[in-house]
Amino acid sequence: MSGLQSDATGLVLHVRLTPNASADAVEGWQDSADGSRHLAVRVRAVPEKGKANTALIALLAKHLGLPKRDLDVIRGATSRLKTVRIEAEGPALARIRSLLEGPSDER
Repeated sequence: MSGLQSDATGLVLHVRLTPNASADAVEGWQDSADGSRHLAVRVRAVPEKGKANTALIALLAKHLGLPKRDLDVIRGATSRLKTVRIEAEGPALARIRSLLEGPSDER
């Protein structure tokens, strides 16, 4: 299963979030034992009262050059495995896809 999927109005991104990290970082794509793929992300925020989710959205928005309002955790709010919805279209969608996929990923 791909960690990045297109839908009618943007992208759906699968993320494995590690809170309480020493630094905020988007680490790259990882494959799970079950064959699923996710973007590994670390944040310094604690997993209390949505703080880690807020930090995740802020970090991804900065990484992708998008306003925070264009990203939303749509599944897994209390889990390490999350689904993030990214609202984008046209050239912005292509740019985001290239940032997330990176030069070494093959589809």
